[in-house]
Amino acid sequence: MLQLITAEYLYKHHPGATEGELTQTRSAMVNTNTLAELAEQLDLGSYLYLGKGIAKGGGRNLKSLLANGFEAVLGAVFLDAGYDAAYHYYLNRYRSLPEPAQDENFKGRLQQVAQERFGQTPVYDSEGAKVGTHREYTSVVFAGAEPLGTGHGATKQEAEQEAAKAALENLVGAVKPSSVVKPPRAARTRARRGSKRTPKGGEPVVDGEPATTPEPEVALAVVAEPEPAPVADGSPEAPAPEPPRSRQFGAPIE
Repeated sequence: MLQLITAEYLYKHHPGATEGELTQTRSAMVNTNTLAELAEQLDLGSYLYLGKGIAKGGGRNLKSLLANGFEAVLGAVFLDAGYDAAYHYYLNRYRSLPEPAQDENFKGRLQQVAQERFGQTPVYDSEGAKVGTHREYTSVVFAGAEPLGTGHGATKQEAEQEAAKAALENLVGAVKPSSVVKPPRAARTRARRGSKRTPKGGEPVVDGEPATTPEPEVALAVVAEPEPAPVADGSPEAPAPEPPRSRQFGAPIE
């Protein structure tokens, strides 16, 4: 559902963007940190059903679980109210974020740098170990025989992102997430189905813009023939001759 919403938004509102710009904006809209922040706005962590172990280990604040929970809420909106409601719900929540979303796909950026410098794709060696009451992962990234960086995290994905970030810092210096401009509030939103209204004496309007209306169909009125009025001596007046039929009904005019 989230992929469909972002794809439709980018297709309609960024028609002239390059492939790289579209990828960067889409990543900012669907990455784990963005979805986790949206879930935190709803206090979604307190509603998660978790086992005692992961709950004690801080599972209610785990970004990956919060992100998955928000996607579940979005799916529930779709099932209950339809696609239009889910589309606008997500975009409204995303625009309400206080700061522009950050693209923290360090793995993707490292892949580009490693291919340019070494002609190789980075490889990650990740292992998990129990630390106290929770599990922690350690990941080392390689481009050839030499390790480029090491990272740690509560999940394998987080550890690999941290390793990629460390590798980028070793290769190109300090790394800052790329800023992505959020969809502006004033941008024209997707028209809701069935939202047409017709003002008095005007054309139908959809979201403030006149809508094209089909030509009105010509209604054919059927007029009943009046009954002959009686004359003074009580006998009905002779009926008038039948008028010629129109060519509209397929009969020639005599």
